[in-house]
Amino acid sequence: MNSRQRRGVILLLLSVLCAFAAFAGVLSVISDVESKVGPEVTAYRLSKNVPAYRALDESVVEKVTIPRRWLPRTAVTATDEFSGKIATNPLKKGSLLQSDMITDQPELREGEQEIAIMIDAATGVAGKIRPGSTVNIYATFQDKKENEISRVIVSNARVIDVGELTPITKENEDINRESEAVPITFALNTLDTQRVAFAESFAVNVRLALVAPGSDTTISEEERTYTLVGDR
Repeated sequence: MNSRQRRGVILLLLSVLCAFAAFAGVLSVISDVESKVGPEVTAYRLSKNVPAYRALDESVVEKVTIPRRWLPRTAVTATDEFSGKIATNPLKKGSLLQSDMITDQPELREGEQEIAIMIDAATGVAGKIRPGSTVNIYATFQDKKENEISRVIVSNARVIDVGELTPITKENEDINRESEAVPITFALNTLDTQRVAFAESFAVNVRLALVAPGSDTTISEEERTYTLVGDR
């Protein structure tokens, strides 16, 4: 082997050693990053604003990957942790979904059934009624003599869901008036469900009165019906 060949072999060996050194350096950097960052896990971030007390599903979140060591302990990491639950407060787009932001939906009790009706936002307790609230349901009817009668048709009705404001058109004496209504779902027994369904179909107006927690909610029979004539 002449001197030129020996130099070539030496340069080749040096190149191989440099390559191994570079590879070892890359592995060292990766190992150092992994030791600092750690394994990554899947979490969920809100892809849109979610109003308070609205049910959550996969349409309002997006998957994100976050190092486990930087993930809050309350972070939601699986769909079954939030699916079907409701937001406890208004949630903003881009927020990391956490367990203290959500809660279980109120459930039906034995003998109860759900019924949802549209409540005019102007005549309801706007913004104060939420799942778990207790309300009295008032309906105003008009008799054959066109006298109006207001009656408590259901007392202590339990609200289990509150929907979003929905534009509606009211017809009144051939005049269409734009308004907004909120779908509100109640958990009621069979008789009260029939009363609410009847009121929604035939009442001039249906209103809700929010009952204060812990207050005496007993309504006597004499107080359940009101007429202007009887108040004179």
